[in-house]
Amino acid sequence: MKILRLSLLASLIFTLVVLIYPTDAIAENTTTITPINDEVSLKKTVIPMNIPEDNTFPWGAVRGQASEFAERYPIIIQIFKGEDPIDFAQVDVKGDGSFEYKFRIRNVDANTSEITNIFEGQYTVNIFKVIPNIEELI
Repeated sequence: MKILRLSLLASLIFTLVVLIYPTDAIAENTTTITPINDEVSLKKTVIPMNIPEDNTFPWGAVRGQASEFAERYPIIIQIFKGEDPIDFAQVDVKGDGSFEYKFRIRNVDANTSEITNIFEGQYTVNIFKVIPNIEELI
């Protein structure tokens, strides 16, 4: 029991995020821009995410650097497994233009030591951000 607690503690202390990386099963990143009005547009980026079956980390994260964004508009993150919605989040853009959403991908029951993988396999992540229009809309 003591070893399990130390293992869990070490896992929590040295938690690394699951990186989002492309796989053969899902197409490459895609980006579309849809005008909202004369001042701003909605930029949608779709990226693949793979959570390996042998994952041992309890947390995952979607993070990025918003080089262009409209102030006072949050980033919307949607995670799908196939067509099924799994998790939605709204996060603010930090002063340096970065954003991050952390989510639980694995649980360990403290009483029974039973492990439950919440996320496992292939996912699609949609990231929506409002951006200022650079050119006038026609």
